[in-house]
Amino acid sequence: MTAGVGSFEDAYVEGGFGEGLGDPAADVLTEAAAAFGLLASPARLHLVWALAQGESDVTALAERVGGALPAISQHLAKLKLAGLVRSRREGRRMVYLVDDPHVVTIVRLMVGQLADRKAGAAAGARGAARTGRLHGLGA
Repeated sequence: MTAGVGSFEDAYVEGGFGEGLGDPAADVLTEAAAAFGLLASPARLHLVWALAQGESDVTALAERVGGALPAISQHLAKLKLAGLVRSRREGRRMVYLVDDPHVVTIVRLMVGQLADRKAGAAAGARGAARTGRLHGLGA
């Protein structure tokens, strides 16, 4: 998640993926918890989601996620400090992008899974309303 962890396999004390997977080192768990903690903020998660779609400057990100420019700048600074995003200067503008493609994958998987689950629940509720049954409750 953050700088210093070269790959998922490097994060484990023993071996790689598959059976017999060892426990991650304590410092790796600490870094992962900190990264997930940063993403626990809806505003920061939205920023990473937006940056997963492509790089952007602070003004465009503030418009997209609906936050005030100073707040967005602070969120980006925290994400940058954690190594989840990086920036580059483009003339007078500072452009932000996701620093780690694995972060993009994790965010897309989690948000996509929850969106699919919500859509499925809504469809189930509509069907339950039509039949008079509660979906998933054995009624």
